[in-house]
Amino acid sequence: MPEKELSGLVHSIKPVETIMHDEIQAHLDNLTKPRGSLGRLEEFAARYCMITGRTRPDIPAKAVLVFAGDHGVTEEGISAFPKEVTFQMVHNFLQGGAGINVLARHVGARVKVVDIGVDHEFEPVEGLIDRKVARGTRNFTREPAMSRAQAAEAILAGAQEAEKAMNEGAGILATGEMGIGNTTPASALTAVFCNMSPEEVTGRGTGIDDDALKTKINVIQKGLSLHSPDASDPLGALAAVGGYEIAGICGLVLSCAVRRRPVVVDGFISTAGAMVAAALAPAVRDYIFAAHQSVEQGHRAQLRFLEQRPVFDLDMRLGEGTGAVLAMNLIEAGLRIYLEMATFDGAQVTPGSEAV
Repeated sequence: MPEKELSGLVHSIKPVETIMHDEIQAHLDNLTKPRGSLGRLEEFAARYCMITGRTRPDIPAKAVLVFAGDHGVTEEGISAFPKEVTFQMVHNFLQGGAGINVLARHVGARVKVVDIGVDHEFEPVEGLIDRKVARGTRNFTREPAMSRAQAAEAILAGAQEAEKAMNEGAGILATGEMGIGNTTPASALTAVFCNMSPEEVTGRGTGIDDDALKTKINVIQKGLSLHSPDASDPLGALAAVGGYEIAGICGLVLSCAVRRRPVVVDGFISTAGAMVAAALAPAVRDYIFAAHQSVEQGHRAQLRFLEQRPVFDLDMRLGEGTGAVLAMNLIEAGLRIYLEMATFDGAQVTPGSEAV
């Protein structure tokens, strides 16, 4: 049964051990620079080492998993784009023409595209991973978006694809997603887990106008009133008002925590998936790097829930994993400083009074 398998996955996750922190910090402080002068790059390096449990880790290969799914709630007019754009963008990913492809090439990350719930039957094509649970979620203003079994199946699919990526050599993974209308389930889940109103956490998504935003907020409130999702039942909340790509991202985050690998979480939709993972297994927070501060207004609440400070803030809101792969580059920069920069002793440089 999917729920039983999911329970086993969740219960295998342990918090990151901090026993190595003093040794890691001492090495950072002995590098040829004033103590702490590289700011958060030093933090990234220390966190990476503690997550992996290694004081001298290798520079990791990078991969981003882009989960794609459709949403029945688009019937309610909550997006500026038609549903067909989801499968059209999947083709764009496969052809290497999307924003995530460009930025992944820039940072040297492999892109893996996963059909976990697109309302379209793709011909077998190289580069597309078929993990379709269903052809999109149902309209959550009328019925649950998915069954509990489907939600658990999608989480497990995400976990299994993350496991495969790690077995193929990825040392750090990033979350990506595509699904027209998916800021609506992400907002609904944010309202549930952050105990906030839809008005407080719902933004314009693809750029809808004021009237459409009011419609979107009302749609979310209708779904929440119909299903009364409970934050203490994360799988039930996901099934009621979530999305398949959000579930896949949840599974990716859980899998990285099991394997003690860092996971870089992208923007608003990806962070909704990470919230579900953290509600299931609070220790996953230790393994997350929050990539950036999204323009979506509910993202700040999500980051508070996850106890994360974003790597950067560039007013981004595209999704796809674009912010996450950029953040990977900064994490790698910090790690390279830690691994490759000379120490005062090694370079025969006299340290300052606070350097040792």
